[in-house]
Amino acid sequence: MSPQPHTPSTPRPPGNTRLTEVDLLRFLAALAVLLYHYTGTRGGPWESDDPARELFHPISQVTQFGYLGVELFFLISGFVILMSAWGRSMADFTTSRIIRLYPAYWFAVLLIGALYLTTGEGRGRPQNIIPNLTMFQQGMGLQNASGVFWTLWVEMHFYALISILVLTGITYRRCITFMSTWTVLAIFARESHNDTLTSILIPEYAPYFVAGMALYLTHKYGPNILLWGFVAFSWATSIRYALPTATAKPFNIPDSNAWPAVPIVVTLAYVLMALAATGKLRWLRWKPLITLGALTYPTYLIHYEIGPPLAELLHPALSYWAATATITAIVLAAAYLIHRLIERPLAAWLKPRLREAFDHLKKAEPGRDHSKTPPTTNETATNPTHTSESTAPEPTPRAHDQEPHGSTPSAPIGSTI
Repeated sequence: MSPQPHTPSTPRPPGNTRLTEVDLLRFLAALAVLLYHYTGTRGGPWESDDPARELFHPISQVTQFGYLGVELFFLISGFVILMSAWGRSMADFTTSRIIRLYPAYWFAVLLIGALYLTTGEGRGRPQNIIPNLTMFQQGMGLQNASGVFWTLWVEMHFYALISILVLTGITYRRCITFMSTWTVLAIFARESHNDTLTSILIPEYAPYFVAGMALYLTHKYGPNILLWGFVAFSWATSIRYALPTATAKPFNIPDSNAWPAVPIVVTLAYVLMALAATGKLRWLRWKPLITLGALTYPTYLIHYEIGPPLAELLHPALSYWAATATITAIVLAAAYLIHRLIERPLAAWLKPRLREAFDHLKKAEPGRDHSKTPPTTNETATNPTHTSESTAPEPTPRAHDQEPHGSTPSAPIGSTI
């Protein structure tokens, strides 16, 4: 028997299930990465003999750690992907990932290609752009069109692994088994130095995803020592991997700066997600934060490649500080337009066509009776408009006495997942 879903001590208002505090954390993670690339690196978008880390001293003493926003992204991903996959069939989960990731990504890749054609700068050569449209270019051994796209390939590994749960039916018990197995095998993969196992199990980033999953179970069912054990073990493992990464290329943070700053930043990411999971950040439930959440993904995708041409255009007419503020404002405005004019319309167009395509797979199996609808879990029954990665299903007091066999029941999917 699975544990009963946790009912928060302060009930949420009806219909107010959006976890806007998670939207805020996602936006802050993206902003940290942006500030790292503009002000905290040993390079930067500026045509200067001095690296950005020197040009923006002393603020760069903080922003040089902004790349760790990616680690917060992975923590959030473990949380929201398990939340959005719960109670869904493999077809629904796949559809949700495609319509969430690809529209803005396709635009970003084509934008990089256009920048190359007009400026001759960047990685937008046509022979590179075409395979990059698949999002699988790194697996093909090809260069990413943008320096930030590598994180999407890490996410793809997570999606492939969590698909095992989706196919078997997501339950509390199966999540615990999955998280335990992945944690241990990832460490074994690191020890073995086996490229195949390392590629599949991504040991350096697995702790963040596992901790995020444990925190979602904490959010859904309430805290217990087992779940906190997963979080603590993942936190310790994350610090082990984060420290040597910080002092190596391309981050090149001096040893004297990396300790204890890196462990502190990683710990802060874990603490923030733990507070969100346990409802301690519920006071941040503010509707405008939904917009910040929507800006996160396109901001992350475009900021790295459009920074240099904008920097060349704005400086020296503007100071480095003023130019950075202006570029950031332009990126955020462009991200909003991408969300409204690209993401939402294209997702709305793709969604019914993908669902129709998966329905054809069912019709191609005449031996199966598709007229019967599997029993609905309490997540989908109580939240049929479950439309966002930051939207949590409403908890109910009914226990999950029966663990499903086969695929999890299908749930309606939203265009913003």
